[in-house]
Amino acid sequence: MSTTFSRAVVTGGAGFLGSHLCTELRRRDVEVFALDNFLTGDPANVAHLATDPGFHLVQRDVTDYIHVPGPVDLVLHFASPASPIDYLKLPIHTLKVGSTGTNNALGLAKAKGARFVLASTSEVYGDPLVHPQPETYWGNVNPVGPRGVYDEAKRYAEALTEAYRTTHGVDTAIVRIFNTFGPRMRPHDGRAIPTFIRQALRGEQLTVAGDGTQTRSVCFVSDLVRGILALAGSGHAGPVNIGNPWELEVVQIARDIIAETGSASTLRFIDRPVDDPQVRRPDTALASEVLGWAPEVDWADGLRRTVEWFRGIDTEETVAASAERRPE
Repeated sequence: MSTTFSRAVVTGGAGFLGSHLCTELRRRDVEVFALDNFLTGDPANVAHLATDPGFHLVQRDVTDYIHVPGPVDLVLHFASPASPIDYLKLPIHTLKVGSTGTNNALGLAKAKGARFVLASTSEVYGDPLVHPQPETYWGNVNPVGPRGVYDEAKRYAEALTEAYRTTHGVDTAIVRIFNTFGPRMRPHDGRAIPTFIRQALRGEQLTVAGDGTQTRSVCFVSDLVRGILALAGSGHAGPVNIGNPWELEVVQIARDIIAETGSASTLRFIDRPVDDPQVRRPDTALASEVLGWAPEVDWADGLRRTVEWFRGIDTEETVAASAERRPE
């Protein structure tokens, strides 16, 4: 089954993923209401849509009551601090967005009779003891560790989404998003790829956590958006993993970025963060089976496009922000 939509709400619509979803929905001629409090999102991410009459940017905190006038047939709940530097700085807000914010977004979907898609995360698997991670794996999460505020916020959001489905009959779906990269990532968001690119372009040492042998599976943002909207248009409830199953060591990511940027940078190894996962790779068999989805953009092509975007962003802003450094 495939459903088309006419009016969508995207919470976190000015964020990295949310802005790409807004762009693709408008390309498909879906009217979009993007809600964002701009705590970690940026209006500049959707500036290209500012004059589009089918796009509406509304400053709103989803932990407050949400109202959108008129009919809505799709709610994409993507509001949340999503990088360690953000959720470690904003732990209580992160928990509130996952709990109260998810409840408000689900309430909107219920009131409008809309399809609801929750942006969950591979972080629900924690530091996994099963590899690769299928949707049936329950995870290995430390609820009182520093990452627990994000992990448990998303696990709670999943449970609440399922409860609305079974109790209120809301048409819900859960997508578990694995590491994603591409244009519009914040240079200082603390994640490995934007950090490495920023450092390489400035000729600084690339700060690799631990010995760099921990793995990540990175998916280019256009592939992720395509998978999310395929899930939205299906009747499937999920959870469904969306991510690229090709696994890379973090140290290899750093070396590839040095090569792509042509930088003379070297590597500097720093302490690993607490509860940093050793491995991360999605089992995407379910996405392939129920959505006919598979990633199409390979690492080299995606990295080239991402570096090109980073080269073009406001260098003054980048230089001014460079005083901020990753913890030693």
